Amino acid sequence: MATAEAAPPLSSYDATNTPPGPPPQTVTGLVSGIINDAQTLLRQQADMLKSEVREDFKRSKRAAEFGAIAVVCTTVGALGVITAAAYLLHEQFGFKMWASWGIVSLAFLLVGGGLGWISYNLLERFNPLPDKTFNALKENVTWQTK
Repeated sequence: MATAEAAPPLSSYDATNTPPGPPPQTVTGLVSGIINDAQTLLRQQADMLKSEVREDFKRSKRAAEFGAIAVVCTTVGALGVITAAAYLLHEQFGFKMWASWGIVSLAFLLVGGGLGWISYNLLERFNPLPDKTFNALKENVTWQTK
């Protein structure tokens, strides 16, 4: 003999036993949520921009510190080389002292001009703006205006 469990009566449906669904959203609530999300996104973009600028500034500061020390050391060394070259021309080749200094000075002016030209070209290609942040911000603005 088989036993069967009794099925619950159909007439005793209880609406309180249904799982709760998401609360009904109004248009105002949806728009306010979108505005809040946009504000959060813009805040995050601003934080990312600040962080990237701070990182670039630290890197540039460190490079400038080493560059300043290099300029001082190079200047002292260059003055010694200039003096030695002028005396070498005077003693070994018999140039007058003023001519020796003129030749050495001209040589250093040419080298300095060439290095300045290279530096100018390098700085022309340098872009100090935080490209990653601006590209992300541009992409977000494009998506928000669609």
